[in-house]
Amino acid sequence: MTESVSADRYTLRLRAAAEPEFSAATGHRFARELAGATIPAAVFRRYLVQDYSFLEHFIRLIDAAIATAPEAAARQRYVDFRAAVTSDENTYFLRSFEALDIPESEWRDPELLPVTAQFHAIMGEAARSGRYAPVLTVLVVTEWVYLEWATAVRDTVPAQFWFAEWIDIHANDDFRSFVEWLIDELDRLEPRLSAAEREEVRDLFVRTAKLEVAFFDQAYGAEG
Repeated sequence: MTESVSADRYTLRLRAAAEPEFSAATGHRFARELAGATIPAAVFRRYLVQDYSFLEHFIRLIDAAIATAPEAAARQRYVDFRAAVTSDENTYFLRSFEALDIPESEWRDPELLPVTAQFHAIMGEAARSGRYAPVLTVLVVTEWVYLEWATAVRDTVPAQFWFAEWIDIHANDDFRSFVEWLIDELDRLEPRLSAAEREEVRDLFVRTAKLEVAFFDQAYGAEG
């Protein structure tokens, strides 16, 4: 997003409602320590395994966006994004698991930690709503948070590919374009929302932002 956007923009008002959690997520020490390759091995391992468990649920969320988006052009953006998630991003995880000696038994069927389970639930809640606004809201928060933290550390390139590529996946121009388009989509949707739908969007936005920072916190566990 550019510096010149109006502070009255719908998505900025939603972001303000989600403070301080939204900023806590985008400025979390996880990003700094990942970029500096100083993150404890147990923390990144826990994060990676738990994050990979999102894949199936996230794909269902994208499928719900494809099914509910009102315009063909929007549906195509989601189709393209789905292809990237199921190819390049999935491959990144598999390569990282191998490089970090994380056995398949650990990542294929992990023991879900509490925040992970809550994240699965909120993605499922949005996907099962059958409506575009809830789906789009959860996508905006999750992708906006990742764009911001990764962009903040993009000039630091760790030697380890599992750190460097995780930054690049979320700080490249294609991803930025997609996230900015998502934000624009939610702004464009605002005039068509009823008062009840706006309250629903606000609630989902705030809850998702809280889960983002809690997920990073959870990765630190006893090491935190």
